[in-house]
Amino acid sequence: MSIESKLAELGVTLPDAPAPAANYVPFVQVGDIVYVSGQISNDENGLITGKLGDTMEIDTGVAAARRCAINLLAQVRAACGGDLDRLVRVVKLTGFVNSTADFADQPKIINGASDFMVEALGDAGRHSRSAVSAASLPFGVAVEIEGIFQVR
Repeated sequence: MSIESKLAELGVTLPDAPAPAANYVPFVQVGDIVYVSGQISNDENGLITGKLGDTMEIDTGVAAARRCAINLLAQVRAACGGDLDRLVRVVKLTGFVNSTADFADQPKIINGASDFMVEALGDAGRHSRSAVSAASLPFGVAVEIEGIFQVR
């Protein structure tokens, strides 16, 4: 089954790859590795903003991280010339959670992205990962995630 078919089965339609918000590129490919710039939490309704441990609950943060993962796959599809089936595996995700100083559940939040990658890609979605706190994130978003992917 193609990756796009699996996403459709999950009810997920990838958006167009978001354009960068400043002077950087959305991805860089070196050999068979694609480095995707940080993707912020947004959906069809706009930015998903908030601070975990203050104005946002864990389940909403998990959903925001899932949206970051969807945006990451949109960037990988763009890097692969529109053919997401060139994706071999997710190598690493680094997740940043806009959270209060005493919030300690960053891994639970980034699980929203990790779980989605495995659900969509199976074993190819299993990856190494970091989940860290940030005092603030661009535009006040709840989550930002960058990724490293292997392609063919």
